[in-house]
Amino acid sequence: MADGRTALSQHRRRAHAKRRGRRPISFLLVTTITALVAIAAGVLVATSRAGGGTDPTAAALAAIPGSRSGALLEAQRQQMIRVDAAAKTLSLVGTPKLATRPSPSSAPSSSSSTGGGGGGGGGTPTVVNAPPPNPGTAQSIAFNMLPSFGFNASSEFPCLDNIYTRESGWRWDAQNASGAYGIPQALPADKMASAGSDWQTNPATQIRWGLGYIKNTYGSPCSAWSFWQNHGWY
Repeated sequence: MADGRTALSQHRRRAHAKRRGRRPISFLLVTTITALVAIAAGVLVATSRAGGGTDPTAAALAAIPGSRSGALLEAQRQQMIRVDAAAKTLSLVGTPKLATRPSPSSAPSSSSSTGGGGGGGGGTPTVVNAPPPNPGTAQSIAFNMLPSFGFNASSEFPCLDNIYTRESGWRWDAQNASGAYGIPQALPADKMASAGSDWQTNPATQIRWGLGYIKNTYGSPCSAWSFWQNHGWY
């Protein structure tokens, strides 16, 4: 029994000693933090009373030993200084101006121009009813041939006239350096052989081929003219 009481007494003394050993560590940690805060506060107050030109916050931070918390505080202070300096340099350079919509480009003009889709594109061609051209001319041949392709001669001929006047001047022997030939400027020229074997000299054969090409490619002379106005070719 005596040995048991002695062992129990020794165990209690060791446990009590362990608890007493932990308290100084916790107490020392709290005391250190309190001392750091007190030092910083003291330096801040002393600097403020002295009226010195140094930054009181920087002086207080200098009194705190280097640590992660101190480094974070210093980084935040420097960031605030930069933001403040940047805010003082902001100035209004000018008032932005709204862009204005450009006016549509004017279409190439002629005495019988329909004005459809020129330059700006997308416009609906203005229908112009033209009188029949002088008999015996290539223009007269084309005017009389338009209905056979399903086109209204009075409204579609001005568009066809605009194209062929610019492409060949209505000359059956008009030839381009690229090899394009005839009133419709077929390229290659022998394409027009599908409309007749006399394609090299007969305006009617050339115009027949040309109207077939326009119908199959654009649907109508005025649609072809709108394309020509936007691209300079058809």
